Amino acid sequence: MKLSSLHLHTLKEIPKDELSINASLLIRAGFIEKLTSGVYNFLPFGLRVMRKIENIIREEMNNLGGQEILMALLNPQKNWEQTGRWETFNALFKLRSRYGQWFALAPTHEEIITPMVKNFIFSYKDLPLYLFHISDKFRDEPRSKSGILRGKEFIMKDLYSFHIDEKDLDKYYEKVKKAYQRIFTRCGLKAFVVEASGGTFSRFSHEFQVVTPAGEDLFYYCSFCKFCRNKEIAGDIKKCPECGHIVKMLKGSEVGNIFKLKDKYSKAFDLKFRDKDGKNKNVMMGCYGIGVSRLLGVIVEANYDKDGIIWPEAVAPYQFYLLPILSGKTKEDKEVKKQTNILYQKMVKAHLEVLYDDREDITSGEKLADADLLGISKRIIISSRTLQKKSLEIKERKTNKIKLMKIQDFDKSIKIK
Repeated sequence: MKLSSLHLHTLKEIPKDELSINASLLIRAGFIEKLTSGVYNFLPFGLRVMRKIENIIREEMNNLGGQEILMALLNPQKNWEQTGRWETFNALFKLRSRYGQWFALAPTHEEIITPMVKNFIFSYKDLPLYLFHISDKFRDEPRSKSGILRGKEFIMKDLYSFHIDEKDLDKYYEKVKKAYQRIFTRCGLKAFVVEASGGTFSRFSHEFQVVTPAGEDLFYYCSFCKFCRNKEIAGDIKKCPECGHIVKMLKGSEVGNIFKLKDKYSKAFDLKFRDKDGKNKNVMMGCYGIGVSRLLGVIVEANYDKDGIIWPEAVAPYQFYLLPILSGKTKEDKEVKKQTNILYQKMVKAHLEVLYDDREDITSGEKLADADLLGISKRIIISSRTLQKKSLEIKERKTNKIKLMKIQDFDKSIKIK
């Protein structure tokens, strides 16, 4: 993609009304735009990153046997009244149609998916069943803060599992826990599996926390036995309750959580199945969430420096940032442009994700600053100096290491013929 056709406009200054690192850098780099408090538009670069995160999640959900669906965001009042959450879910957005009907904007989907699966769960032969979707969610947050980490509108992945008994639920729960670790690792993050309150469902649920200065949660961590527990349910402790060693308190941002819902929603919607003996039993349920847009923000909070974002390679909007450096000498610059265009066409032909900075109305210094701000994994420079050595310059954004590589060797490395 040629940058001149994208009409990118980066900002030199941090937006005055943004205190969070994620929103400040994403807005400066042109990944998102703030519409109002807690509501953001995702621009082309931001959406590319989002789609890459979603695809990593989809791959892992598919490997777990999940089937993707898409559920309605406009929810009838009666569904939420049936679980009692129409009045008790404080962050529920409610709206009334001009014909007098009340609806909720979905903050979660237990009230929708549970009655839905009654249409195709009848006997034990129909279980287990795993359904997931990725969609917008809405919560009427009293104080939206931390950029895209906590907003009124956000994108989330929900996986719901349906089982014949708790034993089968427990087994699948552990599979999801491992899949979540793979997801966050693939996104370039180290996530701690933290015990949290299970509410009315079970003794514990589990949160996945990434240590960042912007974290909103505190949790205890034992480096000896890897015990982790949220401070809210652990209280004040100094020693690990599992092995007795001294624990550390860490500050984290939650990127996912998993719950054993058991039969709470099955009871509310009379979701039953016939077992092998012909007896009707409540379906056991699990719920597994990942805040996709939140995850994008946490990746930024965990990967940046004074110059801008440092995207992990798997989720970077592009693999390469191609940049010609001009000297102002007509003959030399003509050759630099020519060779850069040739390389660009080769990279496109090889199906590489390359962002070619062909803008002619800004200086080379501004282009170099934008390259660092955008955080793309590898920056490639062609100049009269590199061409004298029949080479190009490659800079790794993460390490800032620079090396010269023969153009011929680069062609071979990406299988360009």
